[in-house]
Amino acid sequence: MLSTTAIDTVVRAALDEDAPWGDLTSEVLIPADARATARLVAREPGVFSGGAVFGSAFRLTDPTITVTLFTSDGAPFATGDVLAEVTGSARGILQAERIGLNFVQRMSGIATLTARYVAETAGTRARIVDTRKTTPGLRAFERAAVRDGGGHNHRFSLSDAVMAKDNHLAILQSGGLGLTEALLLVRDRISHTTHLEVEVDRIDQIEAVLAARVDTIMLDNFGPEQLADGVRLVAGRAIVEASGGVNLDTVRAIAASGVDVISVGALTHSVRSLDLGLDVVVVAGTELDGTVRN
Repeated sequence: MLSTTAIDTVVRAALDEDAPWGDLTSEVLIPADARATARLVAREPGVFSGGAVFGSAFRLTDPTITVTLFTSDGAPFATGDVLAEVTGSARGILQAERIGLNFVQRMSGIATLTARYVAETAGTRARIVDTRKTTPGLRAFERAAVRDGGGHNHRFSLSDAVMAKDNHLAILQSGGLGLTEALLLVRDRISHTTHLEVEVDRIDQIEAVLAARVDTIMLDNFGPEQLADGVRLVAGRAIVEASGGVNLDTVRAIAASGVDVISVGALTHSVRSLDLGLDVVVVAGTELDGTVRN
């Protein structure tokens, strides 16, 4: 779960970037006493994520602004649904609008895409998980959005687990060590509580890796038939993760191979932000009236 401190730290930096000396346009166009109510409206269907982040943008801009959420994180919504309502200083709402929208649109996009992958794997044992291919500085937000979409999180950072990939193994074996011997050295150096995962790109590497008592074996860029062969060979001796070549067209066949985990970098590195809009519906304290669409 995202803490208020973690949310506010990122959102405050985004607000400072967007309005380092205030919102010049609103200050010269909008009366200081103008108040407004705006609604967050879905312009396409999806899965909601980032409610607290959206609210933080307005609260940090002006603590007197109130944000009422009508949709919970992880809930589906339809085109035209009102997801939240914002009331308070018109200047404050306009200043925070873009940052609030940027975060909630991206997070909802991630949650929506994740939900599609999860739906494609329904009835299989496979978990859909994210990767470290996240936007720098936004990993906690994007990982939360994956969970809201029904997915799961891989290791959060390089500090959380040992994951030996092809380049690690190439360096390890450059001194003449065999694959099993090199990995046993790794196993001896880490705590019994530290998870050890190893990537392989050929099926003939599997037995040598399993001999080092790894916890997870990643089958990288294996086709569905090769994955099924790999699952049979592992035979429950480690968690089996599939990685590479995963998209909405291939994920069902990958899941049907019997793997335990499917890691999908596209959940965060190439997702499309969802189309959500903030529509001003009430203005008070000024001659302005009516609906303004942003």
